Amino acid sequence: MRLQPPVLLITLLCLLLSTGASAGDYYPPPGHWQRQAPEQLGFDPARLAAAVAGARDRGVVEPRELSEALQESYRKEPGYRILGPTGRREAPAGLVIRHGRIAAEWGDPERVEMTFSVVKSFLSTVAGLAWQAGRVPDLDEPVGRRVRSGQFESAHNRPISWRHLLNQTSDWQGVLWGIEDWADRPVGDDPQQWANRELHAPGSHFKYNDVRVNLLAYALLQVWRKPLPVVLREQVMDPIGASVTWRWEGYENSWVVLDGQHMQSVSGGGHFGGGLFISSLDLARFGLLMLRNGRWGETQLVPEAWLRMAREPTPVKPAYGFMWWLNTGRQSIPAAPESAYYAAGYGGNYVYIDPDNDLLVVLRWTPALADVITDILAALDDATGAAES
Repeated sequence: MRLQPPVLLITLLCLLLSTGASAGDYYPPPGHWQRQAPEQLGFDPARLAAAVAGARDRGVVEPRELSEALQESYRKEPGYRILGPTGRREAPAGLVIRHGRIAAEWGDPERVEMTFSVVKSFLSTVAGLAWQAGRVPDLDEPVGRRVRSGQFESAHNRPISWRHLLNQTSDWQGVLWGIEDWADRPVGDDPQQWANRELHAPGSHFKYNDVRVNLLAYALLQVWRKPLPVVLREQVMDPIGASVTWRWEGYENSWVVLDGQHMQSVSGGGHFGGGLFISSLDLARFGLLMLRNGRWGETQLVPEAWLRMAREPTPVKPAYGFMWWLNTGRQSIPAAPESAYYAAGYGGNYVYIDPDNDLLVVLRWTPALADVITDILAALDDATGAAES
């Protein structure tokens, strides 16, 4: 029997949906992620295999004890000490995901490990949820109008806004959880001058600084009035089907009492220990949520308007947004489209998001992000990026 055009159209649509050709609509259900052969996802299999081999070869896992690695990396910092939990790093791991499906994986994608500053992008998302809920209605409002616990009372700190904290241009001056702001990645070679650093007007100077990121986490705790991991779990991680294995830690001395309840203010990185401990698969779910502009299935979990703002270049640091690294001017990863962006953490932890190529890459303990992404893009038969002027 010959099918009429409307019936034929419906039949073809059903076939496409059943075979997964409607790729952009795929969201992995809890506990499962669909895998497809590289060629089905637009990759040259041999080139992708070579890219994965290259990523493995670039992995760095020594010293395995992360407490040793931190002490070795930050021994220059005065009074440096580890205040939160750490862990071990084993073998490098990673995932290459296109159209929502896994094209390649290596290492143990279910292993829960520290992510260091990757958690900053999660913190940014929690800030976006606070903005959506009206708890932080104006990003240019001074933080001290809502957070009145003493951190924003000085003449220098009073003008600091939520935007300044989000794009790391606050130049906040003070002590948080026993750590001086200047003691985190001190500038210059003269220790006598570190405590007398030059002050910059908020918004005029970029400085990557975990003390100030932890201040943002503390300020968000004050406006949410409940632990940030609870906000993240309820509004993001559970709805996207993440496992129950991830955790977000603070410091041994970062406990506060709010509304009669004992709560921990979590860390926005692993510089002093703590931060986000999570598997590669759960990182990938978060990355896919970003790749889908904050939508998971039929639900808009994170405001699309927030994600647009989060990807706007900071005037004094165009490669940085709201705690996301950007490929502005294709300076960070020349082979990638300018629209690509990524979360980055110490030791080679990355979540790379590439809307133009509908591509998501998670790397663990692989510092050479640009090289790995260049190789993966070269394996795509229809890559957008390097060929464009």
